Amino acid sequence: MTGSGTEIYQMKQSEVKARIDVLRVQIEEHNNRYYVLNQPVISDFDYDILLNELDTLEKKFPEFASDDSPTRRVGSDLTKEFKQVEHTYPMLSLGNTYNEDEIREFDNRVRKTISQPIDYVCESKFDGASISITYKNGVLFRAVTRGDGNKGDDVTSNVKTIKTVPLKISGKDIPAEFVIRGEILMPRAVFNKLNEERLKNGLVPFANPRNSAAGTLKLLDPRIVASRSLDCMVYFLLAEKLPYDNHFDNLKEAARWGFNVAESIRLCRNIDEVIQFISYWETERKNLPYDTDGVVIKVNSLSLQKELGFTAKSPRWAIAYKYKAEEASTRLLSVTFQIGRTGAVTPVANLEPVLLSGSTVKRATLHNADQIALLDLHTDDMVYVEKGGEIIPKIVGVDHSSRNENSKKIVFITNCPECGSALMKNDGEANHFCPNYLHCPPQIKGRIEHFISRKAMDIDGLGEETVDLLFNKKLIKNISDLYDLRMDQLIPLERMGEKSATNIISSIKKSIDTPYHRVLFALGIRHVGETVAKTIASRFKTIDDLINADVEQLTNVYEIGPKIAASIVAYFSDEDNLEMIKRLKSAGISFSSGSESAPSGNSLQGKTIVISGVFLEHSRDEYKDMIERNGGKNSASVSGNTSFIIAGENMGQSKKEKADSLGVPMISESEFLKIIGKE
Repeated sequence: MTGSGTEIYQMKQSEVKARIDVLRVQIEEHNNRYYVLNQPVISDFDYDILLNELDTLEKKFPEFASDDSPTRRVGSDLTKEFKQVEHTYPMLSLGNTYNEDEIREFDNRVRKTISQPIDYVCESKFDGASISITYKNGVLFRAVTRGDGNKGDDVTSNVKTIKTVPLKISGKDIPAEFVIRGEILMPRAVFNKLNEERLKNGLVPFANPRNSAAGTLKLLDPRIVASRSLDCMVYFLLAEKLPYDNHFDNLKEAARWGFNVAESIRLCRNIDEVIQFISYWETERKNLPYDTDGVVIKVNSLSLQKELGFTAKSPRWAIAYKYKAEEASTRLLSVTFQIGRTGAVTPVANLEPVLLSGSTVKRATLHNADQIALLDLHTDDMVYVEKGGEIIPKIVGVDHSSRNENSKKIVFITNCPECGSALMKNDGEANHFCPNYLHCPPQIKGRIEHFISRKAMDIDGLGEETVDLLFNKKLIKNISDLYDLRMDQLIPLERMGEKSATNIISSIKKSIDTPYHRVLFALGIRHVGETVAKTIASRFKTIDDLINADVEQLTNVYEIGPKIAASIVAYFSDEDNLEMIKRLKSAGISFSSGSESAPSGNSLQGKTIVISGVFLEHSRDEYKDMIERNGGKNSASVSGNTSFIIAGENMGQSKKEKADSLGVPMISESEFLKIIGKE
């Protein structure tokens, strides 16, 4: 039916609804055949006729419009901003490896915990922008970027324009709610065409397909996103109840539901087959339409994945193999020295621009004085540049044969380039640092930027440029000054205005409710990261308890060593820091852990505990939390250092046998609760 508007209006509403339903099903089927299966059965012209008919009907009969309609992929509404959304399941990063020996070491670590034969799944590591998509009752509900791993940007409107992402799915055993993860990609052919158009229009070309895909995903107009022909390759399925008990079959099932799953995925029966896969795709990957930079290896069994568990940052059951980075040769023009928020000095090489792994490189890190000396760098040297893990450029060598005899040797500086203070270097540390903690401008601004960051106080509207502006205008000189800012101070500033000023003031006020452990992390105490801040907050209920703690009390806390303890004591020995905390308290910020994160005791102090099996009273995660809050340490594997195992129903046989051989005691759920006083 492609008739006129009059003919459409003569249709009964029931006929219109039925025709719309038929068209949506047909178009989604053609989308799947064209974009996923690469097996189109109609011409582009015929496809456009179907899409135009559906679009016409939905406009004439808006009561039948739907967010999951194929017509919504082209977008029409301008999205004003992205909101942050918590991930249902955290998006952790993978550990990286670069050679065969490290792959075999990974296999050995896995088999130390798992005694039964292990299957691995190998997947090409596509170089795009990570996305996590939630479906409810078969309908695309939300799409969120990786963000900081715990929460990301809601880019649902943009993802709906990607034709390899089904808006609605049907099939057998589909969970009522599930999360599917993948990479948003820009095919090389699309990237090249896009850059040709940009050059014709006098615009700067994009650096590489990955950056183009990530940047496109953050555009505010879905219509532009739709025009960029992005793709989505999925690699992981998550739900309370999945169709299969293994990763490989779940991905194959996702493909049957209509998702784009790489044809290169392979089930390997041992580590030798994994290495064969890696070797094959090292050259073959160049024939793929998308950029790849390695291979991801995952333990196939979901139950074994659960048994292996996670570190703080990554799963123990997966690893990413990175292919050797591309290398290029270019000229070293100069070396400059940057001061970080902790005072650490980082030398940076300024280079003649060179194309490397799809992007133009002008600068590279030199890490520290030792590396400069090791490379024996001179100005105008021809140097070899490599992207570490194909991300951060670094100098890996020098072509000494082409050196100019009159070139000057690069000498590491002795004084801070910002404030002139003499640099220092602690024993056992590689980096020099500026000791002028309170008055060195980059350190002050760096601490403020750290304080407002998402994982710390999460203050919106204050980026690096705004902090720099406020600092130069002498409106802030430390973090406590943020809470004294007023609208009349902000509005007159360049590129500010009333709306931006209101957003900043509102976000600063909202940050007052930040939990104690994040406030501790936000202070920027040297060597106190997120994990250490949580540990400290759980052991010292208030900031006053922490201020009064000495080195001995601090080192008695598990995972707090002498270096961290000395740094904490030094921080709170500074009167300016104490005054700043006093002002933060006056602003309303809480420096108390409260009952939720208060320690339960020290009954497990110094003990390393393994959890195995299924439990009745509490979940495994709850038991892990109890262990940490009572001074113990969780471990996924049994060793001679294991104090005891909390053994539930269906405990892993390999763990049981290893515990027996090492004489490691096993206790029941009730016995453990009795030990920590929660029977």
